[in-house]
Amino acid sequence: MTGHDDGLPNDPEGIRLMIHALVDGELDAAAALAVERRIAADPRLAAEHARILALRGAVSRLPRPEVSDAFRTRIAAIGMAGTDQQDQADAAQPQRGTPSKLPGLIAGAGQRREAGTRPSQARTSPRARRFGSFDWRAMAASIMISAVLASGATQWVMFNGAEDGFAAAVASGHRRSLLAASPIDIVSSDRHTVKPWLDARIGVSPPAPDLAQDGFALIGGRVEVISGRPVPALVYRHREHLITLVAEPQQGGKTTQPDDLSSGGFAMVHWSDGAFSYWAISDMERPELDDFVARFRKAAV
Repeated sequence: MTGHDDGLPNDPEGIRLMIHALVDGELDAAAALAVERRIAADPRLAAEHARILALRGAVSRLPRPEVSDAFRTRIAAIGMAGTDQQDQADAAQPQRGTPSKLPGLIAGAGQRREAGTRPSQARTSPRARRFGSFDWRAMAASIMISAVLASGATQWVMFNGAEDGFAAAVASGHRRSLLAASPIDIVSSDRHTVKPWLDARIGVSPPAPDLAQDGFALIGGRVEVISGRPVPALVYRHREHLITLVAEPQQGGKTTQPDDLSSGGFAMVHWSDGAFSYWAISDMERPELDDFVARFRKAAV
């Protein structure tokens, strides 16, 4: 037994299915909030949520495979053959409750009964039960897409979607912080307090300039766990908006210019200074976040 009384399943498989339902938008507001709270309180669920988001994003960008007419025809033929075999089996079996004797009387009664039966009660003809060619073309495309995804999706995520996966985890962490009792673990506007706190816990701390005079006040920091690794996160406030700035340490990294990764109602910008790879996310308008990024980059030099 667990201490959860939110109505959600407590077994790992059950809560994993609830996370899938959350990502797919299948939960009502109360259930979605309960799942978000579970995710915010459990790093393992947070990692699973980030993994699902990353996989979904990667799959959505896979090219749709071209399905040839010949392949569609083969699938349709298989389906029609199966339907014909079922029809033959149905025709060979007597109707339930029909005696084996007096076939003429039974046949006549059957004809009269069929003549007086409403359309909704009539026995469906074998031809009416068959799938149309459109249905089989759709199934052919579905089968082909499933095969492509099964063989290539995981590899696509691992090799081409690593950056997207990290971005999804950053977004997930930011959303959880907005639902938590406090979005920060160390409350301070003093970088000489925030940086030592982060360094003492994970052995690394990024530049933490106070940009209060520019309208972006440092209010503290926290530790995020992404792909099983703790990474530092700074939190800034701009009027009523919070900005999460995750800094992933790099070894021999290269400098990159800010790149727009905004999605899902949040503005996100990614860049690197060679020592850290930065991910800034907020619900501010994109120009305001760009302003923050420009000021942070200038002050962090």
